[in-house]
Amino acid sequence: MQAFDYTTLVAVCHELNRDWVPAKLEQVYQRDRHTLCFALRTLQGRGWLTLCWHPERARLCIGSPPPRHPDTFTLSDQLRHQLNGLALVAIAPLQPWERVVDLQFSRRPGEPALWHLYGEIMGKYSNVVLTDRDQQIITTAHQVNAQQSRLRTVQTGQTYEPPPPLLGAIPQKEEPQSRWQERVSLIPGPLHKQLLKTYRGLSPMVSRHLATMAGLDPQQSTHSLTPSQWDHLWQQWQQWIEILNTGNFTPTRLPQGYRVLPGAGGEVMALQVLLDEYYSQQGEQQAFQQLHHQLSQTVKTRLEKLRHKATTFRDRLTQSADAQVYRDRADLLMTHLHRWQPGAKKISVPDLDTGKSVNIRLNPEKTGLQNAQAFYKQHQKLKRAQIAVVPLLEAVEGEIAYLENIETSLAGDRYLGPDDLISLAEIRSELIEAGYLNAGKDRPVVPNPSQPRRYPSPSGFEVWVGRNNRQNDHLTFRTAGEYDLWFHAQEIAGSHVLLRLPPGAVADGEDLQFAANLAAYYSRGRHSDQVPVVYTQPKFVYKPKGAKPGVAIYKREQVLWGRSHQAAAFLA
Repeated sequence: MQAFDYTTLVAVCHELNRDWVPAKLEQVYQRDRHTLCFALRTLQGRGWLTLCWHPERARLCIGSPPPRHPDTFTLSDQLRHQLNGLALVAIAPLQPWERVVDLQFSRRPGEPALWHLYGEIMGKYSNVVLTDRDQQIITTAHQVNAQQSRLRTVQTGQTYEPPPPLLGAIPQKEEPQSRWQERVSLIPGPLHKQLLKTYRGLSPMVSRHLATMAGLDPQQSTHSLTPSQWDHLWQQWQQWIEILNTGNFTPTRLPQGYRVLPGAGGEVMALQVLLDEYYSQQGEQQAFQQLHHQLSQTVKTRLEKLRHKATTFRDRLTQSADAQVYRDRADLLMTHLHRWQPGAKKISVPDLDTGKSVNIRLNPEKTGLQNAQAFYKQHQKLKRAQIAVVPLLEAVEGEIAYLENIETSLAGDRYLGPDDLISLAEIRSELIEAGYLNAGKDRPVVPNPSQPRRYPSPSGFEVWVGRNNRQNDHLTFRTAGEYDLWFHAQEIAGSHVLLRLPPGAVADGEDLQFAANLAAYYSRGRHSDQVPVVYTQPKFVYKPKGAKPGVAIYKREQVLWGRSHQAAAFLA
């Protein structure tokens, strides 16, 4: 993920001071453990200022409104108590070439600041600190004690001290080219790394950009540069400093990130929108990956235990099948009890039906009658076990089928947009309700229900694919109309698929095959060449009473062979 560097911070502060200062602070809301949102109102309108101190997504920009969840964080409560109703009168870097911004609040514009909110946007060391006019720390996002840092502590009640200054020279427009070139080339090495090591305020993104705009390879060694190449790089260096001073930035979205400096390629767009979209998307993608891993591991672990339990139950049933053998031995022994001899370890008696000799092992410490009674007892035990184990095995197999449905939904998930994260949140909620996960103190990731995947068929009809068990139920039993067709992989876990047909429309073979291919792809058999897929009208699909989410039975079905590799090629 691209870091929020000093150049971006200067660009943001320039725009915020131009468009949002002064502003009245109407509301403070903490979106999560690392993000504060401030509702600002100016004469031109209202917006939300986002201040984030996440180790990887720290940033400052105008962002989207926060969700309507109750805010229970202590930090935001303290900020509301001190800052609500005040005016934001200044937003400026605390020190030149440092990523610390000072948000100043007073009763009205023109008056001295009563409160300072320092946003330290410094990667894994990011923090937010509120101080009074005398620089005494009132509250902070997280406190730093002497054991955590020998250089600087951040604790309530003490005087605020800025972070230690970075090493390296300060870029200055007045610096001669010869001195600048001497510093950068003092130790030979890759060009972009030498720029980073020599001067403050640079980031990997900016150093590579300056080299590229000068027509150089960022990995090129400094000792191999010609005088003309040094001149081109110096021009880019001077232009960068000039842009920082004048605020003439060019925010541009790139395929793998963004930049705020002029350059070729990319889509030029509003800075605040660009930053909010980029970091929001990156945050959602990280949340998706973390939640997907958590749910996958939970389901995988549970399935392993259930499959082991099912194997144990099947072994017991196999043993229970021998119950009649013990009954027959007991009957033979009772019939031929007169043949028993004290201390005998076995006895050979003729079978009552065939007359063939049958060898029966005996316990020499028991009498013939006691051995027969032991056989009768073992027969009853195995018979009772069979009666008890059958429903237990059915319950376990049902639980396995349910979790395999969830596992299949997770296997087909990858982050393409907000609906994918919402779908995972729904699966998580379902697992919590089913008792497979602890709710903990975390809130839902997003409040709105997810939407099914939608694809156009060859004839232009829509094909809807459920993302999870709850959505499968909604598609099948609430959304499906009488003209639609319902698809599902036969006898294996998979998504419910609807081919949406308007009244009077008839799907041809290509449409049916397309829907069957999707049903095969979003099923447990997606890696097979062909998967049997059933389809029928939704009115012939039923949910058994008391069944878990996603379970359905059907009748009057027809079968097609779904080709998941064709669906994979279509989705690629």
